[in-house]
Amino acid sequence: MSTDIPIVKEATFNPKIKTYILLTVAFFLTISVAGIPLLLPWFLGLGQAMSHRYYQNLKCSLTQKHLEFKKGVLFKVEKTIPLENIQDLTFIENPLLKYLDLRVLKIETAGNSNLKGSDMKLIGIVDASDFKKQVLHQRELLVNENRRPGHGEGEDIQKETLKVLGEIRDILKDMQKDTTQ
Repeated sequence: MSTDIPIVKEATFNPKIKTYILLTVAFFLTISVAGIPLLLPWFLGLGQAMSHRYYQNLKCSLTQKHLEFKKGVLFKVEKTIPLENIQDLTFIENPLLKYLDLRVLKIETAGNSNLKGSDMKLIGIVDASDFKKQVLHQRELLVNENRRPGHGEGEDIQKETLKVLGEIRDILKDMQKDTTQ
């Protein structure tokens, strides 16, 4: 994650994510039938080590313009989502998440081409509703800043538009003078 951009809020994750990962993988090993022999090593240490490492690698930062997320055990994933592209923030719960007092914050963006239906899922953020509000607030600040007149690239376009409108006004005045004479 970039260190030169000021961080507005750093998300912290609930350590119960480790239990959630341990049980979720065990569930899928069980229903796959072929994974049943792997359950014993999974519960005797492999699962605990993998879920602990996953938890240690979780990072999520809200900057002034982006939401940055990092996760992974063997394969690391780093995502950066521009705040102005965020369309929806949704909470997801299931019985296991509810039992462990965890929530999933699903983030969807504009132009979402992801077949899974979301660009990012953040599991187990401590005080997830506050984090969601902070993301929405920062997004609103960014969108309002970009709409301000004279901001960025739009400034040149705005000056050119005013120049053309002034020329049209002058032409209309000349036409009006010609018709009254």
